[in-house]
Amino acid sequence: MITSRIIQESIDDLKNVAGMDIYVTDVQGNIVAATDDEDMSYMKDNICDFLSSAADSQNVSDRNLFRISFEDEDMYVVMTKGGSEESYTIGRIVAGQLRTMLKMSETGTDVESFFQNLLLDNLLLVDIHNRAKTLHIPAVLRRCVFEVKLSGADARTESMAHSLLKGMFSSASHDVITSVNENSIILIKALREGEDYSDLNKLALTICDMMNTEAMIDVKVSYGTIVNELREVSRSYKEAGMASEVGRIFYSERRINAYNTLGIGRLIYQLPESLCEMFMHEIFGEKIPDDLDEETITTVNKFFENNLNVSETARQLYVHRNTLVYRIEKLQKSVGLDIRTFDDALTLKIALMVVQYMKH
Repeated sequence: MITSRIIQESIDDLKNVAGMDIYVTDVQGNIVAATDDEDMSYMKDNICDFLSSAADSQNVSDRNLFRISFEDEDMYVVMTKGGSEESYTIGRIVAGQLRTMLKMSETGTDVESFFQNLLLDNLLLVDIHNRAKTLHIPAVLRRCVFEVKLSGADARTESMAHSLLKGMFSSASHDVITSVNENSIILIKALREGEDYSDLNKLALTICDMMNTEAMIDVKVSYGTIVNELREVSRSYKEAGMASEVGRIFYSERRINAYNTLGIGRLIYQLPESLCEMFMHEIFGEKIPDDLDEETITTVNKFFENNLNVSETARQLYVHRNTLVYRIEKLQKSVGLDIRTFDDALTLKIALMVVQYMKH
């Protein structure tokens, strides 16, 4: 519902233009907003008689009264003084503004509520189509769901981030900003023809940079796959959530995680813990990679980053080539895997990721 402050600002602007006092009350005659309190007693004395009539407007004793209804319920009464045509016109303008604000307020709340229930799978298929039609939401439109995760955010920070995102994206373009849990904001982005995943990645980068520069908020952004129909939006939301979790476990250095680029991390994330434990014991027995010292883990990760290239890895670690070979051979004796070969390197890479997953 619209606030009295918004109504007051609206009638103050009109008084500055027209030089005419304007009064707004609720249906009991209580003041909601007014540019002057001189005539409020008249409103209380006459409002009931006016509302009991069927008229939408009335002129009595040089005062113009206007009924403001929404969905067949009386909400406000507007009054302007003077018998002139200008006084009547100003009253009608205020009444029209209030009706528009009521409609927009109610529609905005309904749209957000609709998408919250859609994301959480709280709607039947028939309800999705019926509600979308009522709210003028396109059922067939390319969309993608983004999750903006706030790092250590309090209520004030979350409100600021929410406002920044609403400033970036327009509801007129069918973009929706909402929340379904604490410390994260959901963007349901409507896509134009031709926009693809490279555009989504650029958008995610823009969100991260804007949050950091405009509000000094550290965020991580994840997003799902592009869907074509409204009923598929919840799937993209779940994918964005999975991308966020997989990124937190396996790719903590990344600011952006896309569901379709998670690779083997997504596969491991979906494995049951019992299967992971079985795999670890079959490959390593009791000596799992988690027991390796920090130097060895650093060496292994750098070796993988350089596609098993011994010379380049030694150069980046600032060690002699023979020192690196010694470390690799020491690891081979410890866990029985020679990471200079592709199969053993792949096995150890998966094992290290499984260890990270089991820790979480």
